[in-house]
Amino acid sequence: MKIVSWNTNGLRATAKQGFFTPLFKEERPDILCLQETKAEPSQLPEEVKNVPGYYSYFSHSKLKKGYSGVAIYSKEKPKEVLYGMGIKRFDDEGRLLIAKYKNFTIITGYFPNGGQGPHRLKYKLEFYDAFLKFIKKLRKNGEHVIFCGDVNTAHEAIDLANPKANEENTGFLPIERAWISKVIKNNFVDVFRKFYPEKIGAYTYWDMKTRARDRNVGWRLDYFFADKYFFDDIKPRRTPLSGSRPKSVGIKKTGILSDYYGSDHCPIWLEI
Repeated sequence: MKIVSWNTNGLRATAKQGFFTPLFKEERPDILCLQETKAEPSQLPEEVKNVPGYYSYFSHSKLKKGYSGVAIYSKEKPKEVLYGMGIKRFDDEGRLLIAKYKNFTIITGYFPNGGQGPHRLKYKLEFYDAFLKFIKKLRKNGEHVIFCGDVNTAHEAIDLANPKANEENTGFLPIERAWISKVIKNNFVDVFRKFYPEKIGAYTYWDMKTRARDRNVGWRLDYFFADKYFFDDIKPRRTPLSGSRPKSVGIKKTGILSDYYGSDHCPIWLEI
């Protein structure tokens, strides 16, 4: 199973420029998670809202149009879909969609940006804390969680081109980075770094105004985090009388589609 995640920076613009449909044809995702869609379903063209062979789900900002928003396209119909984590002041911005399947739960998230003043940094950190509590609760209930999307923070110096110059900028503040470290300490794995712990120049976002992508002066802001369960060696139980064996679920590989355009972010993917 292949899962792709992408901050489109405006789904209508992405589709109009011809970058939406090719992603399905080229990558053939079983699940596509989008962030920063900036649209309500009623504003989307039919071919974007209803992709043949996929169930589609959308969450949008209830506070202002053309802001935030997430979506999930899935070949398999989820058992259940949640539109947020049950906290109105966070859910009203349309930042989370949760799809529950038989063997795992996938969350697409467009996490707040800490810019535009201290009040938004405070909001971001409070969102972070509430989200970690939420996914820990899901795991406690027996769900195996994968969350993906634009976390809006680069974790370590290796995750951005100019760490020294951005030490006092949101997106690389110590207090923001500490939250990602806390997520990892709570046994959620940064999937890309699990496979590529020392890879440099691996970014998912570039500033468009300065044509930073041409020079690969970027940030890794987009992630897959997975419950440690997906990487544990699961010992098979004794073979049942039927002869069938229990199947474990693991993440096989992951990558960054740095050559795919259509946004200031590029898609990322993993295979289960």
